[in-house]
Amino acid sequence: AKTRSSGRHTLTVCSCLYYTGAHGVSQHWTRSKNCYHYLSDIRHLVAVQTWYQHVQVLKKPLNWERYSEKFHLLLYLEEQQMKKDIKRYNIPNDDRAEATMTRDQFNKKLLVLELPGVAENRPSVLRGDVLLVCLLGEKKKYRGYVHSVQLNSVHLSFHQELLDRFEDGMKFSVEFTISDLTLRLQHRAAELAVKNNLREVLFPSHRAFPSQQTNKLFDPKLERNPEQYRAVQHIVAGSSKPAPYLVFGPPGTGKTVTLAEAIKQIVMTQASCHILACAPTNSAADQLCEKILEFKPYRMFAQSLESKNVPDILKAFSNLDGKWNLPTKAELMEHRIIVTTLYTAGRLVTSGIPKGHFTHIFVDEAGNALETECLIPLAGLLCTESGQVVLAGDPKQLGPIVRSSLAKEYGMGVSLLERLMNDFPLYSKNEKGEFNNRFVTKLLKNYRSHPAILKVPSELFYDGELEVCAKENSFCSWEPLPMQGFPVIFHGVNGVDEREGSSPSFFNVTEVEVLMDYVEKLLQKQAKKVQPAVSPSDIGIIAPYRKQVQKIRKALHIVGKNLKLRDVSDLKVGTVEEFQGQERRVIMVSTVRSRPDYTELDKEFNLGFIKNEKRFNVAVTRAKALLIVVGNPTMLNTDETWKKFIQYCKDEGGSTGFTPAEDDEDMVMRLFALLKAKGDKHIFIFINPLKISNFNLLILKFCFCLNATPCYLLQILDPEWRSDP
Repeated sequence: AKTRSSGRHTLTVCSCLYYTGAHGVSQHWTRSKNCYHYLSDIRHLVAVQTWYQHVQVLKKPLNWERYSEKFHLLLYLEEQQMKKDIKRYNIPNDDRAEATMTRDQFNKKLLVLELPGVAENRPSVLRGDVLLVCLLGEKKKYRGYVHSVQLNSVHLSFHQELLDRFEDGMKFSVEFTISDLTLRLQHRAAELAVKNNLREVLFPSHRAFPSQQTNKLFDPKLERNPEQYRAVQHIVAGSSKPAPYLVFGPPGTGKTVTLAEAIKQIVMTQASCHILACAPTNSAADQLCEKILEFKPYRMFAQSLESKNVPDILKAFSNLDGKWNLPTKAELMEHRIIVTTLYTAGRLVTSGIPKGHFTHIFVDEAGNALETECLIPLAGLLCTESGQVVLAGDPKQLGPIVRSSLAKEYGMGVSLLERLMNDFPLYSKNEKGEFNNRFVTKLLKNYRSHPAILKVPSELFYDGELEVCAKENSFCSWEPLPMQGFPVIFHGVNGVDEREGSSPSFFNVTEVEVLMDYVEKLLQKQAKKVQPAVSPSDIGIIAPYRKQVQKIRKALHIVGKNLKLRDVSDLKVGTVEEFQGQERRVIMVSTVRSRPDYTELDKEFNLGFIKNEKRFNVAVTRAKALLIVVGNPTMLNTDETWKKFIQYCKDEGGSTGFTPAEDDEDMVMRLFALLKAKGDKHIFIFINPLKISNFNLLILKFCFCLNATPCYLLQILDPEWRSDP
């Protein structure tokens, strides 16, 4: 490293990262337990002397020479935003002046802090996280460790000093902290990716191995699906190595089923294989694991996950069957298949499992993960000469969540899957409009949705290639449909979007009322046989703002009481992110926004549907049999994606509710188009000479343009009118 001193700060230029030390002390990375810890003085990263150099690195496209350097910078920017965001939940705040705690009824060594938003990750608190509390009027802070997270509270363990003096009713201030473990894992992965030379994986060139035939499939349905069958063949053969093989899976096309079949084939045909299968979330990892249980996978859970959140069917195959434990390195290496999340895969690196032990590394839902998250199971474990990487996902759906607008601007919001498909010819369509199946397969057969639901997203995002294979017609005769046989409704609402205080989260009461009307119609017992049997668990309601989610849940509680339903809580209400990867027979979407004033606020906080086609895509493709969208057509029509959807509903007769007034020019154009179609050359125009309006002038203008003579227009406006001779 080269060091150049300039006044108070010392600029240290490292091979991977520029940063500044204060008072002439050079800052550096340290290693502890194979994780990279960065010192507190790294805040000087953005000091004046180095900022220009950092910006130049950030502005340039991602390349191998500055790969780890750029990601270190992006992760630092993300960290600063995370720290800023978590402070919003500190108590006191706008909603709470103080916090009170109570003793746990069953464990007197634990204190319970009420946190109404914790169930929705507001703030995001996990087992093992740290909170700092301070008695009001005092300065000393007590460190509390999260023992468990409940629906609206967290259970905390404290030092005995606080427990000895604690009394119910004591008032505290609360300071939330972020866990830097996930950041350290990503920093380490970026470093190891370069150290272990993953260039051919991350920046692949055109080099491929020959293909081979696959044995008889375990799932015979895949034999009737040429895309899935082809993907399995190439994955088993390793036809893309050392480049990753991509499974491009649009909604409902069975990408997880494809991965499961490929894993089974590899285990059956390659005796020395060891497979690591990962996903960004526990639910996605569980889903994949359940599809391969007959091959006895080992499901490795994080210590922060509580046993009650583990599916019963997986407990016997996991390290969380009653009590959490971490197997030894030798025990881990005995398993032929390990399934875990991307972050928990970091434990395998920390455990010292040698590079090349895993012959195949699968990442499902790779489009949802940051590139540095995707690196965690690759860097340190993958041998590029012999290993095979398989990424499955959909770059047209929601990508990874990035809090820092600056980090997002410089590319952090692009997943590894999306970057490969965007930047490398290996994964692009050729001049014939076809993908090279040695490197990527696009799944085409949709097994989820009615064709009316699938039409617009297929045309907008998938080149109109999706093939409808679902037999979902159960709502085509539903009585409230504006057009029988067309199970899509756009219900126009001229409501008001409101918010509380300075919150970026909005709600729209009028839309909630319309949604509840549809819910009642769906759940009411109908005597007619055409009414399908619907349970609350068949229905999902999607809203872009958590405040709207709250309002809908409260309204649902009332509807459940009125209809005397015990299971109304089974009706899931959530944001778009909470529904990705899920499906329901009926999906309702509340778009909320009615005014253009806050679209920039939406953009800043990554909220809302306007100008966000990925959110639109996820929302409308969750529905299997019935899709109902409630929103303000005037506002939504400012977005090209929504405009096309609304027009589609109008054309097919599925539009109802509020319709915005037609402006004068559109009305005149429509009337003259009608006249022209009728071929009538005689046009009468009656204009009030005392009131020459813009509308009248428009009519005259079009008359002159058409070289029109006295008219037929009035007969259209008033059919009973007859002129005198």
